Amino acid sequence: MGSIPATGVQHIGLPTNDMNATVDFYERLGFKIAFETVTKEDNCRVCFLKFENLCIEAYENHQAVMKSGAIDHIAIDTSDINAAFEFVKKGNFKLLDTTIQSIPSFWANGVKFFKIEGPNRENIEFCQIL
Repeated sequence: MGSIPATGVQHIGLPTNDMNATVDFYERLGFKIAFETVTKEDNCRVCFLKFENLCIEAYENHQAVMKSGAIDHIAIDTSDINAAFEFVKKGNFKLLDTTIQSIPSFWANGVKFFKIEGPNRENIEFCQIL
């Protein structure tokens, strides 16, 4: 079957009810804001916080469950989102997105992504920054 065109971990998705407290906490640990925006679709504040090769995508959706294990998703970098999508379809993985999604306002030129479900119901996102 071959292997998926992945290049590493892109980010870890973390919902938050209080972005200011989240940013303050991670900045005190040495993280820096790499990118910040507010989504047009749902007016959700999003901050990508980076420390070395670790990136956390915090998004203020006011739906954080506030308990251990509350990470929403793990995103894997891919150099070819279309090939990654075909790979998971052929591998009979459980698709959570039936098509490749895009957010044109993320980063300089947008991002394309899709999610599958892992064996523990965790969301695995494949992500290509454009």
